[in-house]
Amino acid sequence: MTKNLLTDKFSEPLNSATTARVDIQIGDGNLTVDPLTTGEQVLASGALQYFENQGLPTRTLVSSNGHATLTLKRGSTGQPWFRLPWATCNGATEWQIHLNPTISADITAHSGGGNVKLNLAGMTITGLSADTGGGNMEVILPENAANLNVTAESGAGNVVVCIPSSVAARIHATTGLGKMSVDPRFGKIDKDTYQSSDFDHAANKMEITLHSGAGSVSVITQ
Repeated sequence: MTKNLLTDKFSEPLNSATTARVDIQIGDGNLTVDPLTTGEQVLASGALQYFENQGLPTRTLVSSNGHATLTLKRGSTGQPWFRLPWATCNGATEWQIHLNPTISADITAHSGGGNVKLNLAGMTITGLSADTGGGNMEVILPENAANLNVTAESGAGNVVVCIPSSVAARIHATTGLGKMSVDPRFGKIDKDTYQSSDFDHAANKMEITLHSGAGSVSVITQ
């Protein structure tokens, strides 16, 4: 039986970076990403839970010429958390990561089966790719998005994406077994595509791809 849940608290230096590539590989755990609110001059901080037999999560930071690449991965030793077949949409560990909102960030986030919550309001995001094998996916997108590409997928959970009212979007949304709910400001232009009326001429717009294998997909406006 897996036991001894521990927490690794971390803080990564800013190193004068203005742009960043952030790659998060949590394994089967739940993930929360949001803006740093303390005003600290760091690139990222947070708390990463892990089981003792898995070893510490690995953190790699490479900085050069104002660009940082930060990689966070689950420890590679021991066995992952045992998940019962019916125990979907939740993880055994929790990762909470706070990113510096002054940095232009390209984010990749993966969970094997936990819930993923990305609150990117107030941040500058240049790219976002997030997926989970079985958990729910919740994404709050930023207000400033010049040609931002977003992908959010879940194998079995629900996918909910919140788009600011000031942002135009074209949305490609599919679900295998669940329901589809898209804010009416995004008109349906083909079988799986929805688009705001001002998309073609808007400077502040996003291209969004959403999918759930078994859960519902919802797009709302904030």
